[in-house]
Amino acid sequence: MSLVLYPAIDLKDGSCVRLKRGEMDQATIYADDPAMQARAFEAAGFGWLHVVDLNGAFAGASVNGDAVRRIIAAVSMPVQLGGGIRDLAGIEAWLEAGISRVILGSVAVKNPALVRQAASLFPQRIAVGIDARGGMVATEGWAQTSDMPASTLAMRLEDAGVAAIIYTDIARDGMLSGLNMRETEALARRISVPVIASGGVADIEDIRAVKIASITTPNLAGVIIGRALYDGTLNPQAALKAAM
Repeated sequence: MSLVLYPAIDLKDGSCVRLKRGEMDQATIYADDPAMQARAFEAAGFGWLHVVDLNGAFAGASVNGDAVRRIIAAVSMPVQLGGGIRDLAGIEAWLEAGISRVILGSVAVKNPALVRQAASLFPQRIAVGIDARGGMVATEGWAQTSDMPASTLAMRLEDAGVAAIIYTDIARDGMLSGLNMRETEALARRISVPVIASGGVADIEDIRAVKIASITTPNLAGVIIGRALYDGTLNPQAALKAAM
């Protein structure tokens, strides 16, 4: 079974950026037209798009809505969106606007009942983003670190009916230092929900590592790729071939 590769568009002040370890003051602007970037990813052959409203993650409400709507209008591939979506009205609004899958992050820690309710109302259209710093769940746009282990949150939500859990190692995110395969595999082995690896993809070897791991851990279902695509250390066609 092929891995699903998710090129990432992180939105800050309307532009497409990449952060280093989630620090907003460590943002590199890669494109001022996120919709054009989305079209480029689709033209490269990717089948999904991963979008994060970084301002929204910190504000607790959608901030880059106009940019997200332009992305939705620009591509035909499904788009998953996270960042600042923390109530049922927000979830429903984005699904109605054309988002295929909503990612819930901070609210999964603070209000797991909402995750369950949303997953029940919108089957296979809700994902949980678990962002970990030192193995502990971080919230509020990664600004705060909780006392909850990432694995604990994943197991608590295993029966909620979510489509996937996105596991990000914050220390590696945007650093081109390679995925944290040890923690990602360990998490995937503990739960039955599909797991999407994120944080630190550097080159083709990261894609191959997840593909090999998925042979024995079949719910390792996908990889989010950011800076490696923007900096050119990972060729899209080579990545897609390795994921097959």
